[in-house]
Amino acid sequence: MKIFIIGGTGHIGKNLVKMLEEEKFDLFILTRGVKPLPENNRIKFFKKNYDSNKEEWKNIFDEVKPDVVVDILGTFAPCIYEVCKIYIKHFILCGSIWMFGEPKKVPTPEETQSPCIFSGYAKRYLEMQEIKIQTKKDGVNFTAIMPPNICGPGKIPLDCYGERSIENHKKHKKGEIVFLPEPGQTLIGPCDAEDVAKGFFLSIIQPSNSEDEIFNVGSEYAITVKNFVETYGKIYNVNIPVEWVSWREYSEKINPQPGANTHFKWHMCPDISKISKKLGYKPRYTPEETMERAVRWMEEQNLI
Repeated sequence: MKIFIIGGTGHIGKNLVKMLEEEKFDLFILTRGVKPLPENNRIKFFKKNYDSNKEEWKNIFDEVKPDVVVDILGTFAPCIYEVCKIYIKHFILCGSIWMFGEPKKVPTPEETQSPCIFSGYAKRYLEMQEIKIQTKKDGVNFTAIMPPNICGPGKIPLDCYGERSIENHKKHKKGEIVFLPEPGQTLIGPCDAEDVAKGFFLSIIQPSNSEDEIFNVGSEYAITVKNFVETYGKIYNVNIPVEWVSWREYSEKINPQPGANTHFKWHMCPDISKISKKLGYKPRYTPEETMERAVRWMEEQNLI
């Protein structure tokens, strides 16, 4: 089976490629060529910008004739699907639990909760739903994977400021005070990139069980903001003091950026029961373990 992966050299993609290599699939990966490519005769790399140039995509897909296309990036998914649909049996797309909007249910199922306040995610979620309908008409299998906060080796993890900043992690390592909205009971769901990749992998090898499905992936549980800070304290072997403030003060004066402060307002605790039941999904890492894995990776890379 020929599998074409867009985003195959990224945080999730590298883990997925490793899993698929063990199954001896024919793998084709799109890359911009920014990162050094691994020496691997079993994988064919295509250097191209991820964009909406249909003619260039057509040339690639005419050459590969893939059975499965995995689009981890998702920004140009409608264009990609339109061009590749004449060849593929399965189209797999990556989304985010944030696309569902602010949760009304926790754990959060794979359904719209409220309007998504992030325009990029809102647009991609609408496109995902439209592609899901179109694949049904075209006789193509469709699956979407919805991760929460992605963590683990290979990427700077979410910090206690709602960002992915080396400088903020250096502050954590020093035990500097952080300001957070009370009461600190919002749930955060760090999920290892390896466990996110597992959702894609299981969908590929079990097409009949993943057909026409949107699946959440994630850790087996989420942790509170309070525990999130305490976990970093344990990892860095320091006490990270917290000053709790009202949500109004926090969102207006301390951290006014919705992309950062929403981590401490919306619960991020995906319900993973559907993918567990249908595909046998079982995450390997707890939130605490994947946070530590990410920090150790930063140390190994001399980032902190």
